Amino acid sequence: MTYLGELISIGVAFSWTATALLSEYGSKRLGNLTLNVLRMALALLFAMVLFGVITGSILPPGASAKAAGWMLLSGLVGYVIGDFCLFQCYIIIGSRYGQLFMTLAPLAAALMAWVTLGQQMGAMSIVAMLVTLLGISISVLGRGEHHKVSLKLPLNGVLFAIGAAVCQGVGLVLSKIGMDHYEAMADMPEWLVPFSANFYRCVAGIIGFLILLYYRGEMGSLREAVHDGKGLSVATATTIFGPFVGVGFSLMAVQYTAAGIASTLMAMTPIIILLPSYWLFHEKITWRSVIGAIISVFGVSLFFLG
Repeated sequence: MTYLGELISIGVAFSWTATALLSEYGSKRLGNLTLNVLRMALALLFAMVLFGVITGSILPPGASAKAAGWMLLSGLVGYVIGDFCLFQCYIIIGSRYGQLFMTLAPLAAALMAWVTLGQQMGAMSIVAMLVTLLGISISVLGRGEHHKVSLKLPLNGVLFAIGAAVCQGVGLVLSKIGMDHYEAMADMPEWLVPFSANFYRCVAGIIGFLILLYYRGEMGSLREAVHDGKGLSVATATTIFGPFVGVGFSLMAVQYTAAGIASTLMAMTPIIILLPSYWLFHEKITWRSVIGAIISVFGVSLFFLG
């Protein structure tokens, strides 16, 4: 089928849009930490079912101790710290602006890869960073008193969003290092390797979130959430559209089209989310927000197409 990879990539962007909107609603209903514990638990359950069907064992195959260690570290940075910041920013500034700031993740990943892996940053990467920052600035900055530029969003929400983007980028590079140490079994499908690696990230995630939940004295909210049918439904949908369907189809997309094209199309979430956020949360759409989102996504595309 012509353009199959491109169509799958667009579908992934819609899947991640649904994840962001559901996460915003779920975070406000269940709480940041409670929702994340449920997500990690459900992701592990789905993964074990997948492993059982494909390999006959519910445990992930093929990971060396070094690979597992890197993936656990990636889970600590990307899930525990990163998703905590992401879901907190959803509560404060909403998923629409949260996803806009997530376009900074490739910037963070490029800087991390430059520091840890020695990957060179060309002129186009620097241009991409500047264009992405320009798009975000157009969306979140406005005219304040005495014609001065001012931030239109709460500062703590912006800081959480930036922290989430940085952690996602750093976590991605740590995952890359872990995958390089992965010893895939000969009889295991290649596409299953990222799911196996992500299993360890989820293990780090659920342990980290449970520790945070315990020390913040919010274990009671987790027990309440287990009996909240609507909350559990949202947590399940968030897990399916995010770590499960989103990851699976993103891997499939790059099999049918160039990785740069797939990555760019999957990065369209800040644009796609504008209308749903207006319908669901009545967030006002301005020309500045539309233009800023388009410029930001264009900046992301330069990382992969430049």
